[in-house]
Amino acid sequence: MPLDPQVELLLKGMAALDRPPLHELSVADARVAAASPEMIALGGERIEVGSVKDIDIPVEGTEIGARVYTPEAAGPHPVVVFFHGGGWVICSLDSHDNVARAICRDADAIVVSVDYRMAPEHRFPVAVHDSFAATRWIAANAASFGGDPSRLAVCGDSAGGNLSAVVSQMARDAGGPPITFAALIYPAVDMTAEGGSLTENASGYFLEHETMNWFMNHYLSDADRANPLASPLLHPDLSNLPPCFIATCEYDPLRDEGEAYGAALRNNGVAAEVKRYDGLIHAAVNMTGVLDGGRQLVADVADRLRTALHN
Repeated sequence: MPLDPQVELLLKGMAALDRPPLHELSVADARVAAASPEMIALGGERIEVGSVKDIDIPVEGTEIGARVYTPEAAGPHPVVVFFHGGGWVICSLDSHDNVARAICRDADAIVVSVDYRMAPEHRFPVAVHDSFAATRWIAANAASFGGDPSRLAVCGDSAGGNLSAVVSQMARDAGGPPITFAALIYPAVDMTAEGGSLTENASGYFLEHETMNWFMNHYLSDADRANPLASPLLHPDLSNLPPCFIATCEYDPLRDEGEAYGAALRNNGVAAEVKRYDGLIHAAVNMTGVLDGGRQLVADVADRLRTALHN
């Protein structure tokens, strides 16, 4: 399929700004760029939910932040643990605020967005351990903020999709907490992958292959890339994992590995729905203010979560 016309217009507008790609910036400057008003504005007008509260979650002798989004209706509500994307290096609770709000409203679920520690200050596997510790804490304390721990899902985009997949595997291997469903949005699941969409979509479609390598080099050593905690597709046992929905985008370098993960899950008896969004690019869920396709993707994620958690 050709590029979505709205995506094409957006990419032309970005090219006209003639700004350097992220991989040519320092980490500090890349974080500033990702948090710029122009980038946040792509997410559209703020979606209203019942309440929003920032909390702290204890992890490994310290605390990390999190943001709890609660629907307007009375609970108890199912709980979605959300991990934001950004290559384990950039982005934040704020960059994905409207994504979390949309899921909260449309899935009718409490969303707890986790501010895991990022690289290069905190390299692999810190983000993994923060994410799993946060998930365990959220499950144990869900009732204190109106949540139902028996209906617990994980969700995330890109690096956050990676963490969601890894946390699902860790929870299974540790005997809990039980995870009802996983929603993975263009997840990074194989740090050893080559060719295919990584080559086809290497440049010109927002996420550059060189930028992906910049992210991974800040997060991982070469020896870490095949570790299942970094590459969940390479886990030796992909059975008995929660049902999941995997969204991929046609013009995304990560497209093929996300679809390969879905196929591998199905081959191991896991109910995995994979949907490719033709014409879209990486980060579409952060561009719902200008991309109808991005809004549809988020709506589909919320729909799958709602169905899994309310039935």
